Amino acid sequence: MSDIRKRQEIELDVTDMAFGGRGLARIDGLAVFVDDAVAGDRVRARIFKKKKRHAEARTLEVLSPSSDRVTPLCIYAAHCGGCKWQHLSYEKQLFYKTLQVGEALEHIGGIEGVPVLPALASPRAFHYRNKMEFTCTDSRWLLPEELANPDVIKDAAIGLHVPGAFDRVLDIHECHIQPEMASPLLNFIREEILASGLPMYGLRSHEGFWRFVMLRHSLADDVFMVNLVTKEADESILKPMAERIRQAFPKVCSVVKNVTRRKAGVAIGEEEVLLSGEPAIYDAIGSFRFKISANSFFQTNTAGAEKLYGKVAEYADLQGGEKVLDLYSGTGTIPIFLSEKASEITGIEIVESAVADARENCLENGVENCRFLLGDMKDVLPALDIQPDVIIIDPPRAGMHPDVVSRILALAPERMVYVSCNPATMARDLAMMHKDYEVLEVQPVDMFPHTFHIEAVAKLRRRQG
Repeated sequence: MSDIRKRQEIELDVTDMAFGGRGLARIDGLAVFVDDAVAGDRVRARIFKKKKRHAEARTLEVLSPSSDRVTPLCIYAAHCGGCKWQHLSYEKQLFYKTLQVGEALEHIGGIEGVPVLPALASPRAFHYRNKMEFTCTDSRWLLPEELANPDVIKDAAIGLHVPGAFDRVLDIHECHIQPEMASPLLNFIREEILASGLPMYGLRSHEGFWRFVMLRHSLADDVFMVNLVTKEADESILKPMAERIRQAFPKVCSVVKNVTRRKAGVAIGEEEVLLSGEPAIYDAIGSFRFKISANSFFQTNTAGAEKLYGKVAEYADLQGGEKVLDLYSGTGTIPIFLSEKASEITGIEIVESAVADARENCLENGVENCRFLLGDMKDVLPALDIQPDVIIIDPPRAGMHPDVVSRILALAPERMVYVSCNPATMARDLAMMHKDYEVLEVQPVDMFPHTFHIEAVAKLRRRQG
């Protein structure tokens, strides 16, 4: 047993990447998970947590860099919770994401021998996100080079959170995963907010006016929506600001405000008001256009979503006459994307606003063979009036409840496609269905470059006999 202690500094040889994106080293058989480390690095690190079976450490200095280590494009990368893998080459990111999916199937699901294809790369490694939420706070986290600067504003920041510190926010002036024009747009909004004289929101005190700045972008039309989230409604400040934003940035076609007095750190208001321009923007996946309002769900990597849905269509192998059931159908993007390949598609979704958006998206695209049922899966499935030939499953990160799995197995479709943003819960859910359904193939799809997150699509076929 290793005798390492908390707060001890130690040299480590990092030999692998662990689930969650950290480097993995071992000392006398004890696993040490190392922040900001890459397999192949030799680092000097400080132990900050010691348990019986493992320890956790933070890299203080890279003594000998791995051949897979690269210099991050972003100056905030070492401190920001947004992109934890910018120091790892993109080729290796894809390698470890593929490995993560395979290991989850084997070790969590107990499913061996399934072909896991190499992860599909995002069409864009940078500037890929169509939605960014920036937190406004009166408690700014200073970068090391800012600590001694007396001119730095310490009681105002608009940016992203520091990992492990919910009330500390980096003041972000350039983010490389959002569209290029979004950074100057954010900086203009920051100056407007600072000039307003109204206080930033305190994440501990829960006092203050400015709460979030949300930017949404349409890849198809190259236009932006700005959503200003505040604690109080003050249109005398916000309406003139909205006009100035649109005048300075003609590609901003919509500025809305959301007002929320809830303490929860969620950028969704109890009330929404259009300040200037259009109430929504539109983006496209394939030949279909989708309406996006301030709080609509839409895949955050538009070009990546087209790859993801293309793989769903391939695995569904629709010939035109099938009845398809889409579970957790959200705003209807997958059913609408598949609508030309099936006879009819039924979506089930528990969020009322998402069902309303799905129905509106069908009208927008002239799609008449999709319908959407509102309700909890365990309540809607028993009353279902169709026998599906194919089921598409795209659950939340938590995966499926065992009761829902039982209902799906009772429907016994010939084939299923399972879409997941969490390899661990995907493996668990596939294990529950493995007696009845063979997993033929799994395709990881990278929707989130420079993070350890990965989507995966699994192709399932009902076992005979």
